[in-house]
Amino acid sequence: MTMPAWNAKELTVGQLAARSGVAVSALHFYERQGLLSSRRTSGNQRRYRRDSLRRVAFIRVSQRVGIPLAAIGEALRGLPDERTPTRADWETLSTTWRTELDQRITQLVRLRDDLSDCIGCGCLSLDTCVLSNPHDRLAAEGPGARRLECDTVPADCSPDSAPLQDCVAPPAQPDGPRTHRE
Repeated sequence: MTMPAWNAKELTVGQLAARSGVAVSALHFYERQGLLSSRRTSGNQRRYRRDSLRRVAFIRVSQRVGIPLAAIGEALRGLPDERTPTRADWETLSTTWRTELDQRITQLVRLRDDLSDCIGCGCLSLDTCVLSNPHDRLAAEGPGARRLECDTVPADCSPDSAPLQDCVAPPAQPDGPRTHRE
């Protein structure tokens, strides 16, 4: 497949797949989900506007950081259908996820930095667990790895420290498990 000319206004499904690095089947799936749109030629072939490349990239990157397809679709519905989205359109869309992405970043940093230490899961198998989670005190705050799943973690997790009142497990993903992967 040859890459489309830089000034091509429309792309075939094969060109869109080649340039975006996404399988044709995934593009069809995105279209069925309302995340992407195309027009049909007189020969019933799909044609995608060139700005579909950015939509596909946005979908893939959003999925990669764990944003459910339903949320991606909701965000994309806020973009104009009749024209190429502007920088301001994309800025508006990105600000809606800023808080959630910041929380995910915090959680990923915590996972990276603390996984080799006590995570508050209750296993008490590491020598640091006796110091960080004596007598599995964090069990009273809820299930799971409390030091990783919480929005806030006290600097001192001793029996005398304050309870983790702001500790909330991350919300469940509304899309459930992903069964379609490309």
